[in-house]
Amino acid sequence: MAQFSLAELETIIHQRAHSGDPESWTAKLFAKGMDKAAQKLGEEAVETVIAAVRGDKQALVSESADLMYHWLVVLGIAGIPLDDVLKELEGRTGRSGVAEKASRPRG
Repeated sequence: MAQFSLAELETIIHQRAHSGDPESWTAKLFAKGMDKAAQKLGEEAVETVIAAVRGDKQALVSESADLMYHWLVVLGIAGIPLDDVLKELEGRTGRSGVAEKASRPRG
């Protein structure tokens, strides 16, 4: 079985966002804009945390999928390609997490 990738999901989201399909949740989120998409991302983040704290592995898998989908929708609405995030992560792999966090500007 071939492994499904976030890049594939990003492509599907882009296609559906611009499909004009009134039945597409993705198209609806893009039409409603960043406020609604970010709200949904936040809701899914909370649901993911709750599943993790409860130790509900199946719910954690399901909510994680929802979280990743909505995260990619938010990135899409913002015009930020997944590759930009992956490059950022790649740049962090040569440093410890503590050192990387300490190097961030405070604000």
